Order: sequence, then structure tokens, then C-alpha cells
Amino acid sequence: MHHCWRFLIVLLLTLGSAFSGSPSAGDWIAAADLPPEARQTLALIQRGGPFPYNRDGVIFNNFEKRLPLQPRGHYREYTVKTPGRKDRGPRRIIAGRDGAYYYTADHYRTFRHIRE
Repeated sequence: MHHCWRFLIVLLLTLGSAFSGSPSAGDWIAAADLPPEARQTLALIQRGGPFPYNRDGVIFNNFEKRLPLQPRGHYREYTVKTPGRKDRGPRRIIAGRDGAYYYTADHYRTFRHIRE
């Protein structure tokens, strides 16, 4: 019976981390490995602009809960230019007030935590 409880606790912890909304440890990307356009956007964010799109810097609400849960206003989103697209395309960098940066290439479906 003792092993059943241990198994149940491990299972619950595993499921909890799978549905926590946070990128897992394997979801990191080195800043140097970002596409060149994303590296340019990251540099603009860190310099404070100027930004090429008027929506850059707007609040990202994390409605999908795929980033760590934070109070409203914690996250800001910035466009990463997508070659060949005339619109803003699907790529973004999300910046947290805590200095964390996240990259999405598929319009918020998945995120990778940027490691500098």
C-alpha cells in the first residue's frame, strides 16, 4: 500500500507540472540560437525601443496560461518580424517585469524561455 501512495504523489506532481502553464525545463532557447529577427527584437526591448510596430509593448494577458501566472500587466508583447509577411506574423517575444523573456514562433501556442 505504501508504494501506491508514493506512485500517486509522483503522478500528481508530474501532472501538476504538465498543466501548470509554465514552460518546462526543456523549453529553453539560448538568445544566440534565436532567429536573427528575434535577436534584433530582444536588443530593442533591452534598449527600450524605438519599436517598429505600434502594438509593441502592449500588455500580454496570458489568457492561454502558457506562461507562469502573474498579475495583469506583468507581461508585455513585442513583434518579431517574419520574413515574407506583410502583417505582424506569428512570432513574438514576451517580456516579464521580472526580466524573463519568452519566444513564441506560433502565436502563443508554445513558448520557449530565452536564456541569455
